[in-house]
Amino acid sequence: MAADALSNTLAALADPTRRAILARLALGETSVAELARPFDISAPAVTKHLKVLQRAGLVTQTRQAQFRPCRLNPRPLREVADWLEKYRELWELRLDRLEDYLQQLQEKEKRARK
Repeated sequence: MAADALSNTLAALADPTRRAILARLALGETSVAELARPFDISAPAVTKHLKVLQRAGLVTQTRQAQFRPCRLNPRPLREVADWLEKYRELWELRLDRLEDYLQQLQEKEKRARK
């Protein structure tokens, strides 16, 4: 994943309204009107959020006569997950080492009290 695409995806995910839209789309495709229903924002505001999600490649929209359903594209999310996985592995190793070190300190403290 190119750095720009990753940045666009992470920026799109930074907003709670956009994350809620993605959560709804995870249930299946739906119209913009349906997506807007649970939010206390204007339809143009929802459309702006959708455009950000579309630029990040997270949402696609097709046309079926007058109906323009929105659909989740999970690929950018998988790419973010793959990118994060590298850091998860790194932090797990570091936390395991920290846990070992803390156990050593606790054992030394126990021996010192005796």
